[in-house]
Amino acid sequence: MSALTDSQRFRQVQRVFRNTLAANILVSISKLLVGVLTGSLAMIADGFHSAMDASSNLIGMLAASVAAQPPDAEHPYGHRRFETLATLAIGGLLLVAAWEILTTAIERLLHGGAVEVSPISFAVMLGTLTVNIGVVLYETTQARRLRSDVLRADVAHTRVDIFVSLSVIASLIFTGLGIAWADTVVALLIVVLIGRAAFSILRQTSQVLADRAALDPEAVQRVVASVPGVESVSRVRSRGPSDAVHADVEVRVQPATTAERASAIAGEIEARLKESLSGVTEVQVQVQPYYAAPPDRATVVRAVADALGLAMHEMTEIVTGRGIALEMHVEVSPLLTLAAAHEQVSVFEARVRAALPEICDVITHIEPASRQADVVLHSGHAALLREQALQVARSAQPEAHWSDASVRAVAGGYAITLRCTLSGEMSVQEAHAIAEQVEVCIRNEIPLVQRVTIHTEPA
Repeated sequence: MSALTDSQRFRQVQRVFRNTLAANILVSISKLLVGVLTGSLAMIADGFHSAMDASSNLIGMLAASVAAQPPDAEHPYGHRRFETLATLAIGGLLLVAAWEILTTAIERLLHGGAVEVSPISFAVMLGTLTVNIGVVLYETTQARRLRSDVLRADVAHTRVDIFVSLSVIASLIFTGLGIAWADTVVALLIVVLIGRAAFSILRQTSQVLADRAALDPEAVQRVVASVPGVESVSRVRSRGPSDAVHADVEVRVQPATTAERASAIAGEIEARLKESLSGVTEVQVQVQPYYAAPPDRATVVRAVADALGLAMHEMTEIVTGRGIALEMHVEVSPLLTLAAAHEQVSVFEARVRAALPEICDVITHIEPASRQADVVLHSGHAALLREQALQVARSAQPEAHWSDASVRAVAGGYAITLRCTLSGEMSVQEAHAIAEQVEVCIRNEIPLVQRVTIHTEPA
């Protein structure tokens, strides 16, 4: 079965319906003809029921033809729901048949009527009973093999025929013994059987249309949790008919997992679900980072910025009288107007406040993002700037060792990077203060320098 494509599967479903349609037409005509000739209400009721079987076969054939069509622009998820709608229609036909038989039975109770019992009546019922048993066995096997809901509904429809035919035979026997009201009672019993089958089909179909869970969540979790790299399973959803189940899972992985690794994990989850659980045709996997402890504020803010396509750096937490405020630099596209950039950053600030409700304020400095990598300059002018920057640094902090100066062109001037070697016993706070002091001195002494980056390291 797994080797069949959807198109092949639905063609085989159509063939099953064609075969059963011929049998149901023959059975229906035989029952109705003999029922009318003999006046047996039970046989007429059974004949109408068989006619409904033939109608459901036609509906099933049409639905299988439509459901076999591939996805298109208007139906990106395919046409399988037409099979479900056909199943719903079969349940509706059963209710119509039950209503027709019920009204006829009530009419017989109110006004009476005679039933003629003849050998041909028994012959027809025994013959049609044999046909119905054969059809049920054939359709049940094919429905299981093809995993078709509409075939299962038709099997339920036809299976009722067996009990109905047995009831009609009993009705003929009782009527032949002089118990005339038995025919009407059996007709009412047939109504109950048909109605029960109809409501069973309608209930199952409505659950599919209402997207009831098609898979056991615990079974899905066991399969997904067995995939290496999955830290936890945070959500499991499923829907669809039994032969076309769509699963949606959300898993947590280590924050450092690369996009390539996450894609491999998602692919493995999909493969294992399709292999382990019958009927799964599509799996959507959403991957989220897993944190053993709540992420720090910088991680949360950076995630918010990434979601909006912004870059954030130099975040500082400031203790105020109202609580903790966050101050940071936010990079936006240099092509934006100030109004557009402010609107974009305002959305960013609002999301940061929502993600960190303990924060009392978010202060942002908007700056243009670099559209391309900076290039280190090696011209004579750049060499002069490097020497000037090193002289200023050595004059400001002669106890430190300054080296590896480089110059890059930036908007409005130049950016200079220096390496500063300090005592390994010095605190980070002291080292940072030295770097800030030298940065201010360089920018004051060399007006063309717009940005200074100082890398501090131990001796």
